[in-house]
Amino acid sequence: MSWSNWSGSVRSAAPVLRPATEAALGQMVRAAASVRAVGAGHSFMPLCDSGGIIVCLEDMAGDLTVAPDRRTARIPAGWSIKRLTAALFEHGLALANQGDVNPQALAGAMATGTHGTGPELGNLSTFARGFRLIGPDGERVWCDANTNPDLFQAQRLSLGMFGIATEIVVDVIPAYHLSERIEKRPWGEVRERYDELVTQQRHVEFWLFPHSDSVILKTLELTEPCDPPLSTTDVEEATFRRLLDLGAWVPSWIPLLQRLMMKTNMEGHRRGPAHAIFPSDRTIPFEEMEYEMPRAVGLETLDEVVGWIRRKRLPVAFPFEYRVVAADDIWMSPMNTGPVAAISMHQYAKMPWRDLFAEAEAIFRAGGGRPHWAKRHTLKRADVDALYPMAERYREVRRAADPSGKFLNPHLAELFS
Repeated sequence: MSWSNWSGSVRSAAPVLRPATEAALGQMVRAAASVRAVGAGHSFMPLCDSGGIIVCLEDMAGDLTVAPDRRTARIPAGWSIKRLTAALFEHGLALANQGDVNPQALAGAMATGTHGTGPELGNLSTFARGFRLIGPDGERVWCDANTNPDLFQAQRLSLGMFGIATEIVVDVIPAYHLSERIEKRPWGEVRERYDELVTQQRHVEFWLFPHSDSVILKTLELTEPCDPPLSTTDVEEATFRRLLDLGAWVPSWIPLLQRLMMKTNMEGHRRGPAHAIFPSDRTIPFEEMEYEMPRAVGLETLDEVVGWIRRKRLPVAFPFEYRVVAADDIWMSPMNTGPVAAISMHQYAKMPWRDLFAEAEAIFRAGGGRPHWAKRHTLKRADVDALYPMAERYREVRRAADPSGKFLNPHLAELFS
């Protein structure tokens, strides 16, 4: 079978193989000239394309094992975030944070620096404490802070270039429950109070339609234990889908349609176990570019890019999503120079996006932003070197782990070979 990503914009003719055991995976890797791993296909860059084979570990045998001190758990790397967090909850445990969807494989989410929101919470890669990998020779290798430490540091955000992860040891915390509140607020008010808001709740984010003066504000706060919510999503999508289709038909209507959208009821409240509240159904296909801006200039940059869209009345159909993420020390993490404001720009999959993203990217880059590795960007090798002081050290570790480049593809070879 061939493969395509979630939005349908990235495709590969490489066969997708689904090993049931680690031994079978080792044989596949040993025999292949080129290998890439795939999860749920939520990357918008051609990270999973392969000139050889693609492997999916979703069906591989494995169990979750909780450490005696209950501070870490060893997890099959191919498990989805959904499967993982449900299993952790059965043990009375949880991840400290998640993103707003959960089909992604754990290994893929960590390999690309996927994140949620929270000023004191890092991306998912910061939770990793050790990896078991299948190397290019099909043999197993372990890495953590003490064993193969350089490999571990690179593997924390690996883009899949250092081997196929089969098990990951991850930090966990006691299970907790969240209260989610959705409300509509004036953009000017949220713009003025955002730094205050993020100190008052555990998680705060908002969505801003570029042609509207209101935002959809979402907050999550710790609450007492309670049953799972009846709804599996934060915002109902049916009306939005109809307006998107109208906008795709007549793009000049988009500013009016967005103002109409923001006149509808946006209030919502859910409570439940954290793993049931973090994710929401996202069924409308889109393309996405996300830039991690230095937090100090995040709101200013959002103002600039929205102002550009409004001046030109550009048909950007989806809202911007705005979140904050803590700093980390991971070599290739966009957060490794300080806390960031993550600005996600989306476009309806039925509408043109390349030229819009290219112009917006220039604004993000001018403000000192770094792109999310799995979202649309146009970085070249020189850009990687300018943005990441550890880039060449990262390449050295990659060459040592995979001398023949078995885990590369053309996109990654351009940046890291």
